[in-house]
Amino acid sequence: MLWWSGCPSWGSARELVWSEMRALGLDPDGLELRELTTDAGAEAERFVGSPTIRVDGRDVQDPGAEPVALTCRVYRLRDGRISALPDPADVRDALRAALERRDRGDTTEARQEAG
Repeated sequence: MLWWSGCPSWGSARELVWSEMRALGLDPDGLELRELTTDAGAEAERFVGSPTIRVDGRDVQDPGAEPVALTCRVYRLRDGRISALPDPADVRDALRAALERRDRGDTTEARQEAG
């Protein structure tokens, strides 16, 4: 999870990811938290706002053409509402997909995409 201290929702996002990890039997301590503090860091990570949650290098929700910046991120929930956090189902689906890729032994593509 990538976050920026200027955005107040990163702690809630961390809790959301931990909850979804626990629900799938994953150890929440496996969540990597990386704070971004500079524009150069945001550019290097292709950071479109805080919080950005990626599983095996894949964003839990396609950010589309959002610009790279140290800013707060906006997500669209599955019911169409706007939120500072992703839909829990998007996080859950991303984690499940990663587990399925891992079971198939197919994790190199995502790591290469992540840079």
